[in-house]
Amino acid sequence: MSETSHTAPGSIRVGIDTGGTFTDVVAFDQRSGRLVTTKTPSTPSDPAEGFLAGIAKILDTMEVAEADRAEAIEAVSHGTTVATNQLLEGKVGKLGFITTEGYDAMLEIARQSVPDGYGNSYFWVKPDRIVPRDLVRSVGGRLDHTGAEIRPFDEQQAREVARWFRDQGIDTLGVCFLHAYANPDHEERMRAILAEEHPDAIVSVSSEVLREYREYERSMTTLVDAAVKPKLSRYVNNIKDRLATYRDGLPFYVMKSNGGVLSAEEVVHQPITTVLSGPAAGALGAALIARTAGYDKVLTCDGGGTSTDVTVVVDGEPTLTTEGSVGVYPSKIPMIDVVTVGAGGGSVAWLSPEGTLKVGPHSAGADPGPLCYGKGGADVAITDAHVVLGRIPPHLLGGEIPLDADAARSGITELAGKLGLGVEECAAGILEISAWNQANALRQITVQRGLDVRDFALTTFGGSGSLLLCRLVDILDVPTVLVPPDPGNVSAFGLLTVDVKNDYVRTHVQLHDQLTADDVAGVYDALTVQARHALSGEGFPEERHRYDRTADLRYFGQAYEVRVPVPEGPVDRALLDRVADRFHAEHRALYGYDFSHDEDQQVEWVNLRVSGVGPIERPDLPAHEVPADPGEPTPRSRRDVCFDPKVGYVDTPVFWRPDVQPGQVVTGPAILEEFGSTVPLHPGFTARVDAHLNLIVRRAEES
Repeated sequence: MSETSHTAPGSIRVGIDTGGTFTDVVAFDQRSGRLVTTKTPSTPSDPAEGFLAGIAKILDTMEVAEADRAEAIEAVSHGTTVATNQLLEGKVGKLGFITTEGYDAMLEIARQSVPDGYGNSYFWVKPDRIVPRDLVRSVGGRLDHTGAEIRPFDEQQAREVARWFRDQGIDTLGVCFLHAYANPDHEERMRAILAEEHPDAIVSVSSEVLREYREYERSMTTLVDAAVKPKLSRYVNNIKDRLATYRDGLPFYVMKSNGGVLSAEEVVHQPITTVLSGPAAGALGAALIARTAGYDKVLTCDGGGTSTDVTVVVDGEPTLTTEGSVGVYPSKIPMIDVVTVGAGGGSVAWLSPEGTLKVGPHSAGADPGPLCYGKGGADVAITDAHVVLGRIPPHLLGGEIPLDADAARSGITELAGKLGLGVEECAAGILEISAWNQANALRQITVQRGLDVRDFALTTFGGSGSLLLCRLVDILDVPTVLVPPDPGNVSAFGLLTVDVKNDYVRTHVQLHDQLTADDVAGVYDALTVQARHALSGEGFPEERHRYDRTADLRYFGQAYEVRVPVPEGPVDRALLDRVADRFHAEHRALYGYDFSHDEDQQVEWVNLRVSGVGPIERPDLPAHEVPADPGEPTPRSRRDVCFDPKVGYVDTPVFWRPDVQPGQVVTGPAILEEFGSTVPLHPGFTARVDAHLNLIVRRAEES
């Protein structure tokens, strides 16, 4: 490709989302408004290779001259699954835990609640602790819940503990002392002693990782932070060093779970904040695309090769939670509320001991992958079912990756024989189970949170996210589905829509009637100072800083809180009462009732929070002209497709999606294909291209 084009210095921002098979890249030229996407193979043995290859490929596509490349890139943002995969695989390594004397069994005691689906505690065995009991050591000293010292910190015992871990070769440590959220002095002294006695240790302290109460969750979050710190630090620093080939100091940001990004220099000190990094970027990208198209309340469905991630977006913002977990490890940090289900293209179909058909959660992955990949895979996967039914073409990425349809049919034929079904019935059954798995995940983030699925539009993206959208409409009764252009690159696009964001929290338990405005204002001011310092360190002038205040409230006696926004302005009694009123309304929306008129039921404040936000310029999604008479779209080809095994295969038009112009309508049965994904449009559905090139899918009678 020609390389004579000259680009203005510092005009291009690049977003890179690394997956197991492909690295997705999106670049935005802020001066011209041009948005470019591409994909390149991932390199699991050294992810930095695929990362840099992706940057080179996108710059080639944009025809940026070699001489201009060092200065053309303004910043690079990255969504990583390093921390997520490490936790999902349970590879936390050897960890040590240092806690308050007398609380050595904190991890074993944990919580009494039994996870959903286990019925009761007789059928549930607690998973192994993240730190075995023999690697837990305690230190004397005690604070009360206000942070006042009851017993002094035992420095001699602290030194003995530090030396013991050094002699045992335990180099990764988490420190969580009782009530350190109220006063970090004892933890800071422990860290200083570790630096003297065990200088090679990587240490996380709870007063930095999570400064709020509940000792078990704070301990677990701190230990997870410590566990992922070595690997994530090496990964991020490796890429940062390799980016220096373009220029020293090239800004490099990493996606966080809370919907913001942070510089590589800072994120290595907060590795726990990167769990669910990729799904968070996808939710933000989909939220912006949907809002631009006129949809403020949407459900996002991000389908990949291993799983499908779903989220709720209200008023253009994905919902947040601090009750999340990754694998078996709770992580009480602000994160976009993502529910993941094992329903990706590589999810395996298998027979239970009772002889019934199951799909997922285990996956064939990308290597060897489904049978149709022709890499020696032995298990039938969801992609094989799509191939057999003709719903996807016999290749991926516009022909770059051919698929072995005969291998897929042979595998499903064998599975169908065991079930006593026909081949098409078996393939359709696999997809039906997968659709219900996705639907149940979407119900989990809506119905179980007091939301009506029918009030939302559904946005599907990712390589496999749109393959079952018509069945999701039937199952959930959602009125509209929006499929963005280049749906496989939405997560990478989302990285270009993300502000720099850091969260700060302080526990402040007090009944509403006893709460003083001066105390609340003092905590918020202190948190704001922390946020201001961090944003200034990231290079944002103070006039661009934004501070979002929230608070966690509950009724007295409840174990869990509801987070509500705290309006801008001076903190006075009237503002505190407005927050309490908002809490009543939010509690009613979530649980169907509130105690606003019960004088005996008191409101209790628990945590105060500030998010410091450094806003960035988001890509503009231009609207195209929609002609009064757009005409009829023309299919590129036809093939036999089975939408219903009772009907069998029907001759179906196949459209190349970029050929379908704004305003044109495709009526099912039809197949819409593009470079990175496919939309099977079932009979009785229509797909219209809107002014932003999104597909708007509805039932034919509702179009």
